[in-house]
Amino acid sequence: MVIASAVLELDLPGSMSLKDKRRVVKSVLSRLRRDYNLAAAEVGAQDERTRALIALVTVCNESGYAHGLLEKAIAQVSNGRLDCVLADYEIEIW
Repeated sequence: MVIASAVLELDLPGSMSLKDKRRVVKSVLSRLRRDYNLAAAEVGAQDERTRALIALVTVCNESGYAHGLLEKAIAQVSNGRLDCVLADYEIEIW
């Protein structure tokens, strides 16, 4: 069994309030859960309106598949959103 996780740091330059931030983060999380069947949650920077930390986790049989799945999800966030910018990410596999 392989457990893989990723932590994404997002910049939200257009966010004028925490309500704006929550709208964007909620949309990102629900899309990742739906499209990639990942566990996803906001794990840090909850009180900062222009920054978000999101964690993604999956469990599967092959580390290559898990890494590829997380890379695809990260690419979707990076390329598919105009209201947030992927500042950094880190993938760990156990």
